[in-house]
Amino acid sequence: MAKFTPFQFMQQVRSEVSKVVWPTRRELLVTTAMVFAMAALASIFFFLIDQVIAFGLTSLLDLF
Repeated sequence: MAKFTPFQFMQQVRSEVSKVVWPTRRELLVTTAMVFAMAALASIFFFLIDQVIAFGLTSLLDLF
């Protein structure tokens, strides 16, 4: 494995960072909103599934 000086390392880091395509403000806001919306939908879904399972188990246990 080749050895690099700290200066060479910083040059490579700067070179790689310049290749990054940063999102625009609009893209950032849209993707952030989508993440929050999907998290809310997932939490509602799992809440409803939990309620159905709890109701089913309570009904089953009440039979005995």
